[in-house]
Amino acid sequence: MDRAQLFLLGIPMFLFCTDIVSLFIPPPPKVPTPNQFHYKPPKPIPQQPILNQPLDFPTQKQGGIVGGGIGLGSTVYINFCSSCSYRGNAVTMKNMLDTSFPGINVVLANHPPPLPKRLLSKAVPVVQFGIIGTIMAGEQIFPRLGFVAPPPWFYSLRANKFRSIASTWLLGNFIQSFLQSSGAFEVYCNGELVFSKLKENRFPSEIELRDLVGRKLSSSRVVDGIGGGVWS
Repeated sequence: MDRAQLFLLGIPMFLFCTDIVSLFIPPPPKVPTPNQFHYKPPKPIPQQPILNQPLDFPTQKQGGIVGGGIGLGSTVYINFCSSCSYRGNAVTMKNMLDTSFPGINVVLANHPPPLPKRLLSKAVPVVQFGIIGTIMAGEQIFPRLGFVAPPPWFYSLRANKFRSIASTWLLGNFIQSFLQSSGAFEVYCNGELVFSKLKENRFPSEIELRDLVGRKLSSSRVVDGIGGGVWS
């Protein structure tokens, strides 16, 4: 027998032997899939008994606002011009007073302009819409008012309609904003004026306003202590 015949005869014999050996060898263990894992509930954590501890209310704090605030019972009014963009300064002063005098009540309010300026500011929008309506429909309005022909200024405004309407709107808004502004930043402590921007023509600094309010609170407490023995 040559090598080719031995090779062809040896392959079937080798496969037959491997089949016999595989019959007597146990199969390898199967790899469990994720679905085959069993869920084990976690062990319960023992709960600790809840102790009846007293709640820390503000009335139980020592040295807090309740019972010892330097500004307790006092009210400060900051009346400012809201149309003048003074609200940011008013909020800054309010935060400073709340921090410096615990328990104080700071109220922010708008300081209106005088009555004549308020009445004029109400009339500005009427004049605005009247001029704009005249520019848009003046040819029908003037004959109903008894005019044979519109006046010359109407034709000058009608020549450039868009520019005339825009100018009327912007100028009216500027005049109305000016009439609604009072320029005020008035500070009252317990009903008494402690600073006035209308008189001083300037804003108070934080240190200055704190000193003014502090003096007013001290004098009020001294008077109350002498009259009724409240301040000690």
